[in-house]
Amino acid sequence: MRRVTNSGAAACGLSLPLLIVSLLGGIDGYTPLPQPPSSQRIARDTARTTSLASSYVGGGNASTLGRNAEEIQAELSSGVVLEGGETIDFSGVIGSESRAERALADARHAYISLLESGQLPAAAPGARHMGVTDEVVEGIGHEVGEGVTDADVQALGSLLRSRAPAGTFAAMADGVATPPRAEVARLEAVLERAYVESGEVTEYFAKTFYLGTQLMDEAARRAVWAVYVWCRRTDEIVDAPRSDADVPMLDELSEWEVRLERLWELGEVRDVLDLPLLDVKIKYPTLSVQPFVDMIRGMLMDVPDLGQDRYGDFDEMHLYCYRVAGTVGIMTVPIFGCAQGYDEETAKEPALALGVAFQLTNILRDVGEDTGRGRVYLPSADMERFGITEEQVNAKRVDEAYIAMMKFQIARARRYYARAARGVPMLSPEARLPVQVALDNYSKILVKIEENGYDNLNKRAYVSKAEKLFNIPFAWFKTLGI
Repeated sequence: MRRVTNSGAAACGLSLPLLIVSLLGGIDGYTPLPQPPSSQRIARDTARTTSLASSYVGGGNASTLGRNAEEIQAELSSGVVLEGGETIDFSGVIGSESRAERALADARHAYISLLESGQLPAAAPGARHMGVTDEVVEGIGHEVGEGVTDADVQALGSLLRSRAPAGTFAAMADGVATPPRAEVARLEAVLERAYVESGEVTEYFAKTFYLGTQLMDEAARRAVWAVYVWCRRTDEIVDAPRSDADVPMLDELSEWEVRLERLWELGEVRDVLDLPLLDVKIKYPTLSVQPFVDMIRGMLMDVPDLGQDRYGDFDEMHLYCYRVAGTVGIMTVPIFGCAQGYDEETAKEPALALGVAFQLTNILRDVGEDTGRGRVYLPSADMERFGITEEQVNAKRVDEAYIAMMKFQIARARRYYARAARGVPMLSPEARLPVQVALDNYSKILVKIEENGYDNLNKRAYVSKAEKLFNIPFAWFKTLGI
């Protein structure tokens, strides 16, 4: 099961043919990283949906996604009940009973002790930057930050901090003195090159996402590259193969988390790829550190023998979906902005809902593949309710009980797509079309599961490139009515 790590974006002012060409390249196998839909705060859920399994009839209607403003307002006023309360509830949640989080906390404590005592070991000469692996270097064709010294990184960090509004960062020991004028142009060239390299990493690992960023304005494009590279580096720290000689994953991940916090609090940078993220933090001051911290914990949940390979109920799975996918929506909300009359706070919930919808879809699509990895993401409580055992899932046996459970799961995912769709008209104009395209195309995976007879144990639900192309004009027309 893939975590949501990629996305697409486009500007509404582009011609439809250009948009289609841009979205087509490399679209197969593409998992969209959620763009930030905006919405009025959805009315608080008044009750939990506890009878869906018995009352569910049919599979929902994907054609209802992307309604106009009048329809949205009517639905908001109707008090629609959705399961699980606000999608944002899990922001900042720490699972004290999680073995993985306890292990990370121990590693973090040890790292902070070394940091405060000045006993951190020096990096080995020629060592690569954290989260920059052989695959990254081979993919972009060169080492990252070649020719950039630590003195350059620190001087540029100081320059960027000097441009931040008062109070953005706590004072550092070296202050925020502006470098000599003669060095400013050279240091700005270092920053420009760091952004270019961030774009190269994005292009290699997320080709369709990268094509989408080419249709954004320059500031948004560069900012999204910086955020993507941070997410990519986090993923590499957690997932990259390690030898006995390498730094243990938890030690490196705890250092990575502390580095993130110090960048936000102090404006501190440690390597050349930190610089674009610092620049983005300064330019988008409402960008919160919390979704970045939460994503680290989401990545940790997937670590074999340490994370979580079973989920007792939907709240546990919901937490995972928020951490690995919904967080990205929060990261990008400040970059893409909101339509006039709406703010980032109202944008959060539909942004998170879209990420959760995407991840629920991934989970349902990949049930059969995940069993081969010893993982079952379907909540145990749901399986028990429908009389499904792990033995049946491992045997890849589809019967009426399994079909009933899949109908239940699909209905749940569609409620999150519906929640996200209510936010599309509240997006800034430049973001509406790509979000609608991603929402429509990804939700069609659920239709494919239905067309496969709900057999996601032996068959893979797949939306073809032609079908994705066919859907684009319909998404475009939906946005015209906003």
